Amino acid sequence: MLKLEARARPSRLISWMSPVLAVLLTVICGAILFATLGKDPLAGLAVFFLEPLQDLHGWSEVGVKLAPLLMIAAGLAICFRANVFNIGAEGQLVCGAIAGGAVGLYLDNGSTGGAFMITVVLLAGMLGGMAWAAITAFLRDRFNANEILVSLMLVYVAQLLLSYLVQGVFKDPDGYNFPQSRMFSEGFLLPVLLEETRLHIGILFALLASFIAWLFLAKSFAGFRLQTGGMAPLAARYAGFSSRKALWTSLLICGALSGLAGVCEVLGPIGQLTPSVSPGYGFAAIIVAYVGRLHPIGVIFSSFIMALFYIGGELSQSRLGIPNAITGVFQGILLFSLLACDVLINYKLRWSNTATHARLLGSE
Repeated sequence: MLKLEARARPSRLISWMSPVLAVLLTVICGAILFATLGKDPLAGLAVFFLEPLQDLHGWSEVGVKLAPLLMIAAGLAICFRANVFNIGAEGQLVCGAIAGGAVGLYLDNGSTGGAFMITVVLLAGMLGGMAWAAITAFLRDRFNANEILVSLMLVYVAQLLLSYLVQGVFKDPDGYNFPQSRMFSEGFLLPVLLEETRLHIGILFALLASFIAWLFLAKSFAGFRLQTGGMAPLAARYAGFSSRKALWTSLLICGALSGLAGVCEVLGPIGQLTPSVSPGYGFAAIIVAYVGRLHPIGVIFSSFIMALFYIGGELSQSRLGIPNAITGVFQGILLFSLLACDVLINYKLRWSNTATHARLLGSE
């Protein structure tokens, strides 16, 4: 039978190329998937990967999807490097949208808005995401609760809270009974970078967050201390590094960036609070972080690929009649391909004759 045997020296180059191989495998599996659905594989791949990039409008839409993914993935890269498995970035995004949206609705009452007001709303969104992440940090720190389960369960609490608010105190009285807040005034919306597109200044925030995260992890002593605690907890404890500080720091940073992503969606392409402010960016960003090798700069590449999946999935629905689950299917294929590549980089398949040897020993 086949068994996995650890390689003596896994190739460092191939390890870094693993995400590229995973993307290529995803493309191949996508072609097989389109053929299985009775569609022309080449036409399907063209709609999914090429058509979004044919004009400026397509590029701008990819940028709109890329911004929240990159913000969240940069924060998750810090969390995962600290060995803190924050799976609840989606909930932190939602709470950032709630907090920023609440402050925006309060201020957007006769005020003309402007840069200062937008900054206040953005900071409120970041604080909202941090507060939601702090719940996970507190329960892990005080009661040693599993942060994976806690952060994941809090996602659904945040989503239900948002649904309750937009059907209650935030509901637009002139909105024909739809569960949504009133639209924000022009002075409270994020500036658009390209005319006649939806690409807003949030893309610059995302790139800046990625760069700052890289500086923090690669150039600061605090980042070194945090990563040491994640990779070698016993060595970190011996050196006097605080695991509690690493826990709180990583979760609060990720919460702030996730909250910023949420409030940017509210002040950007959505323009109001609705029952759903995210199509699952917080969960997709987990894949983005790992495809980017938990590197704040590497996640720029993986965020672009994931954003392309979202736009390609929407086009596949409208042009080819593919079900809306196609985006999630491609995300799953990408993650599976990455895991398969990583396993085969570190292990090799060997044929084992264990059963034959057992029979020979039994006959003796």
